Amino acid sequence: MFAFTTAFALLAFAATAVRGETHTVTFDNRCGRGTPTLIGQGGAVLSTGGMSFLLYHLYIMLNKAHSGAYTINGPLIGAIAYLQTGSCGFNGEGCTLLETTLRNPPSPGAGSSTDLSLIAPHSFSVTTGFGYYNGCDGAGADCTGPNCNTAFHVSTDTFVQVACQANNVNLAITFCD
Repeated sequence: MFAFTTAFALLAFAATAVRGETHTVTFDNRCGRGTPTLIGQGGAVLSTGGMSFLLYHLYIMLNKAHSGAYTINGPLIGAIAYLQTGSCGFNGEGCTLLETTLRNPPSPGAGSSTDLSLIAPHSFSVTTGFGYYNGCDGAGADCTGPNCNTAFHVSTDTFVQVACQANNVNLAITFCD
C-alpha cells in the first residue's frame, strides 16, 4: 500500500510540475469595429483576436462583441496590444497602446506588469482597459480619454504600471467598455 501511495503522490507531483507556467491574454472588443492585435517581442504577431474573418462578420451582424484569446506556455515578455482600426501603425503608433509582461515571479517583486501608453507616437484612439484574473483579481486600469491619468503620457509616469506577483496570472483586455 505504501508503494502505491508513494507512486501516486510522485505521479501527481510530476503532472503538476510538467504543466509549468502558462498565461492567457483575452480580448473583449465591444467597439463593433477593429481587430484586437497582440504583438510579441521581435515583432511576431501572436494574435489578432482569435476569430476567423467569417465568424467576426457574423458577430458584427448579430451586434455581438468580437472576442478571442491567446495562451502561451511560459512567460510573455514585452508584448504590446492595441485595437487595429486601420489607422494604427504595426507597433500601435497613432493608437492607445497596452504593454505587458506576464511571468511567474522569479524573485519577489519581479512578476507581471501591465500598463497603458499614450506616449508619442501613440495617442488615444479607443477606450482601453485591462484587468488581471486567476490571480490579482480586480487589479487593472482603464483609459477612457486622451487625458486619462491611468496611462503613460511621459516616460516618468511609472506610477501607472499595474503589477501582479501571482503565478500563472491571465490578462483580460477590453476595448470600448
